Amino acid sequence: MVDLGKLNPPQREAAGHGAGPLLILAGAGSGKTRVITFRIAHLLDQGVPPEAICAVTFTNKAAEEMRERVGHLVNNRSVASKLTIGTFHALGLQVLRTERKALGVPRGFVIYDGSDQMGLIREAMRSIHDGDRRLDAKAILARISLAKNAFIGPDEFKGNPADDYDAMTVHVYPKYQEQLRSCAAFDFDDLIVEPVRLWEKDAEARERWSSKFQYVMVDEFQDTNRAQLRMVQALIQKHNNLVVVGDDDQSIYSWRGADPSNILGFDKLFPTAKIVKLEQNYRSTKAILAAANTVIANNKDRHGKTLWSQLGDGELITHAVASTAEAEAQWVAREIVTLVKAGRRWSDIAILYRSNIQSKLLEEELRTHEVPYVMYGGQQFYERKEVKDILAYLRIAVSPRDELALRRVINYPTRGVGAQSIDKLVATAHGSGATMWDALETTEVTGPARTGIEKFKTAVERLRNGIENGHNLVDSTKSLIEDIGLYDDLRAASPSLSAAQRRIDNVQGLLNSLQRWMDKGKGMDKLAEYLRHMSLDSSNDDKKDTEGEKVVLTTLHGAKGLEFPVCFMIGLEEELLPHARTLNPQATDVMDADHATDVSEERRLCYVGITRAQRKLYLTRATTRVSRGRIMPRTPSRFLLEIPDELLEIRDLGEEARQKVPTEEVANFFANFNFDE
Repeated sequence: MVDLGKLNPPQREAAGHGAGPLLILAGAGSGKTRVITFRIAHLLDQGVPPEAICAVTFTNKAAEEMRERVGHLVNNRSVASKLTIGTFHALGLQVLRTERKALGVPRGFVIYDGSDQMGLIREAMRSIHDGDRRLDAKAILARISLAKNAFIGPDEFKGNPADDYDAMTVHVYPKYQEQLRSCAAFDFDDLIVEPVRLWEKDAEARERWSSKFQYVMVDEFQDTNRAQLRMVQALIQKHNNLVVVGDDDQSIYSWRGADPSNILGFDKLFPTAKIVKLEQNYRSTKAILAAANTVIANNKDRHGKTLWSQLGDGELITHAVASTAEAEAQWVAREIVTLVKAGRRWSDIAILYRSNIQSKLLEEELRTHEVPYVMYGGQQFYERKEVKDILAYLRIAVSPRDELALRRVINYPTRGVGAQSIDKLVATAHGSGATMWDALETTEVTGPARTGIEKFKTAVERLRNGIENGHNLVDSTKSLIEDIGLYDDLRAASPSLSAAQRRIDNVQGLLNSLQRWMDKGKGMDKLAEYLRHMSLDSSNDDKKDTEGEKVVLTTLHGAKGLEFPVCFMIGLEEELLPHARTLNPQATDVMDADHATDVSEERRLCYVGITRAQRKLYLTRATTRVSRGRIMPRTPSRFLLEIPDELLEIRDLGEEARQKVPTEEVANFFANFNFDE
């Protein structure tokens, strides 16, 4: 039996909750994952079948950790393996795969990841005669994503006619969606929206899924959007056994569609809901929590809660004021070296900033001071070109309708199929309503291009035949690599032998991944499932474990969910935090993490940053920065000014530097004398 006595009283109340809706307001560092896993284990103890439990997370890493912890608690990994624990997208994929016939989805359907989506958007923009090349494709895709999650279809999207991006989206959205379907592809938003559409129009399908799970749990509920909420509501309509865990004070993703009203209005969505607050923090000292509580209290629209800790007062927060951005970066690098000399490890330390542009000076200074570091948000394994190229060949083998994959590799490695030949193929396919694969045979192309097309077809067909005839997938893929001369091309295209070997090693890593997957089964269906899961893996987890002993550099958005003994938050200035585009939302049309919608979300972002620190927090700022070639005075962030003075140790780095120079000069002067003579 799982001992709920190991939990504190509010945690115990939440984990032992029975039927009906429950909102667990879990403050930063309050042990929310512990509560969810204990609740799942408790349900299993009560005789609930593991197949009847569904827990939804936002990252694969969180799902894996949750399953591992449950298996340990119940001392039965076999039972834990039967639980449905995964991301919203993984759950949506499960629905699409199960309900494929009801949805009219072909067997070999594919999932397009972010780069695939951008390729379709750019293609659609190019096809529009008056397409404005100044417009950012990323902003168009963001608008389509928001529209999809609001259940606004391509024909229904109107936008603001006076907005250039909205006006372009009106034309791009239908072309984008049409191209997805012609390639038998779904994007990430479809994985949520399509199951919901199915359930809302098909009573039998809705009944199947609402009966399947008797208990549903959702982690990070503050990050859910409208479509995800409707998915959850459909899943629990028969029993209302819903437990959600979240913190409205950490709702920082409205720019990508997250709707804070889902958690703020939970009791209105579910009138019988019970609310439990987890306020004891197991991460940070009292000084750090006092600063966090004071800052976030200035947001009006929130569930009231106050974090507290038994870890003692701890050190004061160091507020370091530099004269320039360069001086700020230099001091941070020197202070990190000092901390390590005093006993800290490199991996104990993180530097957090509002925008990626702030990292450039930091990186230069860290390299100068020989500080090892790793940046979160770098290129993912499955995003590397050589890996994506092999995956594209596999995608075509599974689904010849996958035009994006075909266009990616029809001339890679180079085989004489140039842009004009590809344009002919596209025109033939679109003109006859056929696929590009069919057009390979019927398009009038001669010379080297025809030879190249035949080589391409032969390579793909040999790969497909090998898989369909039950041959080992890894061996078939190795044969493909040999057929197309991939390794020779990587060696020729790389600046050095070591760089070529790294790329070859990446291909070998993909082969190893394929082998692990195929150990579970074989055949075309298994390969299709693998490719879909690879798309999900490349989308969800942008936070990786540090590689050895290195200081972590990350944006404040990227820091959510992490914790470090020592944190430096840099650039605590107006127009950096809060961001300038938050203060002036009309300054840009690009929609991404640098462009949040209101100051209250920026305050939540500051709160997230402060609560990453366990023992020591540094808040730094510069009094001047260079902007467009001019030295501009900087104003302290309003959030910094909200922190009580008694929590801060203020260091004027300019004054310290001025005092240090004469001292060094005097020391150097006396060093010329030998006082022992």
